[in-house]
Amino acid sequence: MTAPFFKYGFFGEDISLVVAFAIGIGFGFFLERAGFNSAKKLAAQFYFKDLTVFKVMFTAIVTAMLGVYYLSVFGVMDLGLVYLTPTFLLPEIIGGFILGIGFVVGGYCPGTACVGAATGRIDALVLFVGIFAGVFGFNEFYPLLKGLYLATPMGQLTLPQVTGLPYGFIVFAVVLMALGGFWGAEWVEKKMAARKVEASS
Repeated sequence: MTAPFFKYGFFGEDISLVVAFAIGIGFGFFLERAGFNSAKKLAAQFYFKDLTVFKVMFTAIVTAMLGVYYLSVFGVMDLGLVYLTPTFLLPEIIGGFILGIGFVVGGYCPGTACVGAATGRIDALVLFVGIFAGVFGFNEFYPLLKGLYLATPMGQLTLPQVTGLPYGFIVFAVVLMALGGFWGAEWVEKKMAARKVEASS
């Protein structure tokens, strides 16, 4: 095993911050190239007019999943050393709901708000400032929110652990889900485009 590099001591915390910064710059660049610095493009997915966000993000998830899985199969990466964020079911459901509302209303998620702000979009900058206000507010009110924040702890979970199914089967199922999702997204976009043409004629 040679990966993950940080856990095997190939570099320390200082270099890890440089690596994280470089990865963040690359991630932001590709988000911008995909057009995710525009609230109109991002919000269009909620109206099923343009599902580029769904297709790009699902592609990224599947690509990362396949890469990590096959690196482990070939003995390059030790999955046991890959950090998993512990699951706290109730606060994560509430947080996801709040994030979803903010996404629909503002047209950006935190990552795309950063990209939009970096490209000079005023609406994204407002959302960007709101993110920091939210982080600051949460920090200030944490003693009051701590009980909710730590509610329903479930530890570090993976789909194979929850379902009892082999990793390979879960990976295959997610790939099939992605292919079905891509086909469905294309179908929906064509239907919506046809409706638009009919409405304008």
